[in-house]
Amino acid sequence: MIKRIVALTALVPAMLSTPVGVASAHSAPHATTAVVTLTYDAGKAGKWAGPIKQAVKNWNDAVHNVRLVPTSTPGSADYVYEATSGWPQATLGPIFPGGNGDVQLGRQAVDQGYDVTRIVAHETGHILGLPDHYSGPCSELMSGHGPGTSCTNAKPDAAEAAQVDKNYAAGTPSMRPHHHQVVIDIWSGRVPTASR
Repeated sequence: MIKRIVALTALVPAMLSTPVGVASAHSAPHATTAVVTLTYDAGKAGKWAGPIKQAVKNWNDAVHNVRLVPTSTPGSADYVYEATSGWPQATLGPIFPGGNGDVQLGRQAVDQGYDVTRIVAHETGHILGLPDHYSGPCSELMSGHGPGTSCTNAKPDAAEAAQVDKNYAAGTPSMRPHHHQVVIDIWSGRVPTASR
């Protein structure tokens, strides 16, 4: 009887084409238990609305473990975009649902000739947990203003997208940090930061 049970246990998965007790050697490279959805509010972004839409699309096209969507309820977004007169700055994440990230889209960078969509995409990269890498080439979104005003690339490269996917691979953590670092993208040879 035991031999019949063992044979039946091996036969049923074979009939269903389902291996038992064997982990797949080729799991989906970008799959997680659940995609993390972050909501944003662009209600105070003014003329930055078009570049925000494009930058968000660029990130959503590049990553798999997190989705950026506009909030349906103002005041309840995980992070906000707002137009300011200063230099661009953002909360350094990764921000998770229930977070309080902030992207300040500073006019000073635009006045100096930097591409508006690149600015938004770069600052969104901070929200997703990417630090600055000013010495990188134009193909790196997080190289920011390093390559100069002629650089208009507003898409993350493969390594940047992979890091964001890694940041969100475990889904939404139950514990989120209470303090976030703010990264101010100012062309001065140094990057001042502050905690909040």
